[in-house]
Amino acid sequence: MGDTMSQPLVERYKAQIAGTLSCYDRVVVTGTLPHICYPEGMTHYLHTHDIPIFEFPAFAEGLRERVRERAEVLAAEAGIAIEYISHRGIRKEEVVARVLRQRGEHPGLVHVISAIEGCTCYQPWRDKTTGLVSVKRRKGKCLHYYFYFIDPIFGLVHLRVPTWAPFRLQFCCNGHSWLARQLAAAGIGYTMLDNAFTRIDDWGRAQQLADSLTANDLHRTLGHYAELCCPVSDVFPQDYHWSLMEVEYATGLAFRSPGSLKPVYEQLIRQTVLNVKAEHIASFLGRRITPALEQEIGSYYARRPFGTCVKHRFGKAAIKMYDKGGAVLRIETTADDVSFFKHHRRVEHRDGPPTVQLAEVRKTIYSLTDLRDIMLGCNHRYLVHLAALDDFSSGVRALDRLTKPRRVEGKPVKGVNFFAPEDKALLHALQDPRVNLVGIRRGELLPVLEMFSPSALSRQLRRLLDLGGIKRVRGTDRYYLTKAGRAAIAAGERLTEAVVIPALV
Repeated sequence: MGDTMSQPLVERYKAQIAGTLSCYDRVVVTGTLPHICYPEGMTHYLHTHDIPIFEFPAFAEGLRERVRERAEVLAAEAGIAIEYISHRGIRKEEVVARVLRQRGEHPGLVHVISAIEGCTCYQPWRDKTTGLVSVKRRKGKCLHYYFYFIDPIFGLVHLRVPTWAPFRLQFCCNGHSWLARQLAAAGIGYTMLDNAFTRIDDWGRAQQLADSLTANDLHRTLGHYAELCCPVSDVFPQDYHWSLMEVEYATGLAFRSPGSLKPVYEQLIRQTVLNVKAEHIASFLGRRITPALEQEIGSYYARRPFGTCVKHRFGKAAIKMYDKGGAVLRIETTADDVSFFKHHRRVEHRDGPPTVQLAEVRKTIYSLTDLRDIMLGCNHRYLVHLAALDDFSSGVRALDRLTKPRRVEGKPVKGVNFFAPEDKALLHALQDPRVNLVGIRRGELLPVLEMFSPSALSRQLRRLLDLGGIKRVRGTDRYYLTKAGRAAIAAGERLTEAVVIPALV
C-alpha cells in the first residue's frame, strides 16, 4: 500500500482498506509584481517614468482596458461568453461544473467569470507637512476576471485577475487532479470520486508520483497563465513573485466498500469529538500551548455535501477528518498561512553569516517540498492518535445482535436492555476478570445479584445463552462470556458513558 506513514490505522483495518495515498489537495498561490506591490515601489516607478503622481488614475485606467480587452479576446477565441456574477451567493465552482458537464474535460479555456470584488489599490496623496506626493495604499473594489482552464498538466485550474494596479493575481489548482494526469501518462488505472481516489492499480507507484510534484513545474504553469491573462509585462518588465496563500495536504484511506467504512468512521468520529483536547490539537500540528497563547484553538463538527467532518483549528492551521463520499477516510492538514509551521532551514542575517536554525516556513512556492514533509507529519500524528482509540466497532455489531429479540426453539427470547437495572447488574457481574479465567456458577452470582431469586437468575442465564452472550464450560455448571458477549458489553458501556450520558447532562 502506498503511504507507509498511515500504517498504524491501516494495520488495524487492512482487510477493509484497498490502499492509501498522501497528496497535495487544494493549493492557492498569489502572484505579485515585486517592484510595484508596495506604495513606495509604485511611487518610484511613476517618478522614474515621468508620470505625475496625480495622473496615476488615468495611467491605471489604460492598463485596466488592456486586461478587459484580453479577457474578451480569449473568450471570443474559445467561443464562450463572459459571465458576470453580481450575487455573492452564487458559487463560481457550481457555475463552472455546469459548463464542464456540457463541454467535457479537453484542455483549453473552460469559462470566464467576471465580478466586482474587493482589492488592494493605490491613490495619489500629498503630505500636508512636507508637500511630498506619492501613492498610498487603500482598500477598494474593482472588476475581477476568473479564467478557468483545463490545463494538460494540472487539470482544472483558475486564475483571478484584477483590472486595477498593482495586479495581484490568485491561482488555484488541485494536487489530486495533477496526479490523475500523471497516473494516466504512466498507464496506471484509477477511479476517482470527486477529487479522491477510490481505486488505483498501483498504490505504491502512485505515491512516488505524488511525491514528485515540484515548485518548478508549478512555476512554469503560473508564468504561462499570468502572461496570457494579465498583459502588463511590457509596462512592468518583471516576473511575478509567487507565494503560497492556502495549502491543503491530504492522506486518504480508500476502503473497499462504503459498507466497510461506515461503522469504522462512525466510531472514529464519535470518539474523536469526545476525546480530542486542545493539547492534542497543538501536538497534531507540531506546536505547544504556552501561557501567552493568543490564537484560537478548538474543534468543530459539521455535515458536508460529501460526508461528515470534524475539524480541529489552531490559529491559521487546522487538521480535519471526513469521509469522502462514504468510500475514503481522509485526514487533511490545511494552512491559511504556511508560516504557522516551523522547520530547520538556512536563515540570512543582516549582520553576520547565515545560520541553520528553527524558523518559520517561507511563503514562496519553493517551500512546497518542505511543507509536504511537515504536513504529512501532522496527518501521521493524527492517524496514530486514531489508531490508539478504543476499537469497539465489532462490539457495536455484537451489541446489535445481543439487544435484538429472537426466537429459539419456537420460543421468544427478549434482547438485553442495557438501561434496565437487572440486566445492567448481571452484565457487570459477568465482567469480573475471574469469570474469564475459570467461569462462574449461579451460586457465586447470587450474593452480588440480590434482586434475583435462584430461579429468576437461572432464567436470565438461559436467556444470555440463547442470545450468544455466554457459554457453558463443557461438563460443568460454570458460565463464561463469549467473545461477542465481551465486545457487546464493552461497547454498550462505552456508548452509554461517552454518548448517551453526556447528551442527557
